[in-house]
Amino acid sequence: MHVIAVLALDGVVAFDLATPLEVFGRTRLADGTTPYDVRVCGTGEEIDAGAFAVRPPHGLDAVAAADTIILPGCADPASGVPDEVTAALRTAAARGARLASICTGAFVLAATGLLDGRRATTHWAAAGMLAERFPAVRVDPDVLYVDNGPVLTSAGAAAGLDLCLHLIRRDHGSAVAADAARLSVMPLEREGGQAQFIVPQAPPTPRGSDMEPLLRWLAENCGTDLTLERIAAHAGMSTRTLNRRFREQTGTTPLQWLHRARVRRAQHLLETTGDTVDRVAAMVGFGSPTAFRERFRRVVGTSPQAYRAAFRGRTERVGSSGPARPVSR
Repeated sequence: MHVIAVLALDGVVAFDLATPLEVFGRTRLADGTTPYDVRVCGTGEEIDAGAFAVRPPHGLDAVAAADTIILPGCADPASGVPDEVTAALRTAAARGARLASICTGAFVLAATGLLDGRRATTHWAAAGMLAERFPAVRVDPDVLYVDNGPVLTSAGAAAGLDLCLHLIRRDHGSAVAADAARLSVMPLEREGGQAQFIVPQAPPTPRGSDMEPLLRWLAENCGTDLTLERIAAHAGMSTRTLNRRFREQTGTTPLQWLHRARVRRAQHLLETTGDTVDRVAAMVGFGSPTAFRERFRRVVGTSPQAYRAAFRGRTERVGSSGPARPVSR
């Protein structure tokens, strides 16, 4: 039987801890047998899991001997990793064990050096910290999980479910994974990545910079026909000077900044109105619905239709100006 060790360290996120226990523990093969032996492991001490405390029944020796090791997230990813934990994980990896992290568990995995030179992900809110603390890791904040073969990482919360289902499919095929997905009331595959779950907002405006008034004007007028020439004229400078100073202070070009502002505005409209996708495209300043769809997918990681289906509130508008009415989904 395939042994899965779920490593619970102090400050473990309860949701991340429970996810692999439930998903792998309830998995059944076609003949009804259980393919996984799931064990909660720790350093031998009682640990704080937020709303409760837990004393893992298995120690680090079980981690070193497991076939797969799951690293749940911790509430404080900057808290550091005990040396004995790092040693146990490295021993397991050298023996050929599979290691997978959920959410900020990527910080524990990165501390072993096993993510150096590899692409990895974590919760989008912690991606910047992971990249800063472990510059040898190629952090991708937009995906739900990354499969590097023996080393895998996933984003936060529900992305841990995606990762576990992916591992089941790797081990036992799509039929078994689909059954596990149904038990979790989850699709076997979700469209898009983490970008669709980030709170829609315009790109940040650098406070105190001389670009601040221009960026505010761009955000307020993103639904109008703005060309580079018109933006430069409003700023009172040449297009060449505008591009140079804009990149110096924002790290991008005026038009790229504008495109992202338009997409963020479109996300809000898709969530809160019943306007068609084509109308939303026009309202946020895209002259072509096709160009809007391509840009939206590039920024958000999914289509406008799929985004609306996932994030639409429980009220919708009748037409573009009619009253809101409740809907059932």
